[in-house]
Amino acid sequence: QMEKGKLDPRLKLLQQADMKDKVVLLRVDHNVVKKGIIKDPYRIDATIGTLYAIAAAGGKPILMSHVGRPRDKKTGMISCREEQSVLPIVRYLEQKLPVKIHPQEFPVDPEKGITHIDDSIKPTLEALRKGAFDMVYLPNSRWFAGEQSKGPERDVLSDELASIADIYINDAFGSWSVAASTYDVATRLPAFAGNLLQKEISNLYRVLEPERPFVGVVAGAKYDTKIGPLKALYNKVDYLILGGLMYNTFLSAKYGATINGVSEEDKALAMELVELDRAKGKILEMPWLVESDSAENRIDGEDRRIETARLKEGMSLQYILDVHEKSFQDPHIVEVIRSARTIFVNAVMGLMPLFFEGSRALYRLINENTSASKLYAGGDTLQELKNLCPGIYMAGLDDPNTYYFTGGGSVLAAIEQGSPYKMKPFEVLLREEDA
Repeated sequence: QMEKGKLDPRLKLLQQADMKDKVVLLRVDHNVVKKGIIKDPYRIDATIGTLYAIAAAGGKPILMSHVGRPRDKKTGMISCREEQSVLPIVRYLEQKLPVKIHPQEFPVDPEKGITHIDDSIKPTLEALRKGAFDMVYLPNSRWFAGEQSKGPERDVLSDELASIADIYINDAFGSWSVAASTYDVATRLPAFAGNLLQKEISNLYRVLEPERPFVGVVAGAKYDTKIGPLKALYNKVDYLILGGLMYNTFLSAKYGATINGVSEEDKALAMELVELDRAKGKILEMPWLVESDSAENRIDGEDRRIETARLKEGMSLQYILDVHEKSFQDPHIVEVIRSARTIFVNAVMGLMPLFFEGSRALYRLINENTSASKLYAGGDTLQELKNLCPGIYMAGLDDPNTYYFTGGGSVLAAIEQGSPYKMKPFEVLLREEDA
């Protein structure tokens, strides 16, 4: 049970670590670089309190984050392309804070990425301890061969990471999957939860024990990877709104229609949710959708508004690229959103940036509910909320009823597992109970 906003007393906190003159390996989630550009720095800004706390305690931070997906799933090859480098993050932090940051580089194997933290780190550590610069930023964690490996490279990287630091701090709420830099290294060093991680975990009670009615809004490009969390969320909410390819998959299964971009496998997987919803009826039907012949560009007059109720067995549709904004004027949908006490949003409804009207209409409608607890989660969701509704986004930063989680997948995983402490990277930060 999560007591309202209370942390598990076994969680080891950054405030309890002795960091004076110690090198602190800090795992952050600064995965905000797309094609070499920072789209929305919120996830970087959210970790500044932790950086300050480490500096105030006399610690010497070495930062590490992943950026994008440099590893080819089929071949296993890792390509270290400049557009997935951490350099824009380093530059951003140096502009924002009065600090000097050393971006560390290592030799790169063209197929395997970085195979070792080699001896070139030694002079860097020496300089860091002497104060020649304020912090070090390691390369993209996913450039390292061992980061997501199942083989011996994983142990090698974990040992090498542990050898360059005295203390490990996890502040990467968004990085809940097990990797060398989020989990293994925490088993090798004294490991603690950073300020942001503490804040995120202590806000999870809002979705784990929500005030009802509880409305969930989830959209995504993938269906297969989201089945577990989606079912868990379905069981938790009073109403669920779906968007993106996830909704297309659901509709395709429900109506037996063929929708461009939805695979037969995913359609078959979605049948379970369709059957569940026939019994419980929690998924709100979006009355109008936007269909287009192309997912590449948007030609005036080429996209069509289609009526969901008219979908039939055997129908064939082109790409459905958004929920039509008119759907969010539907009396039933308006009523559900306005009467909700908790609204959880991990959703961009349309294919950005071309099809933005659905998301904008959704965010505006949610904003009209001034008494609900509004929880937005995930980098893309926050980025589009800020993009499409800057006023709503800014007001949310100061509103005690609104909370922005830096990780969307992490919140869904916590809902699926019933607790943040069952997620391996966070579980490893708990003190062993005295036997």
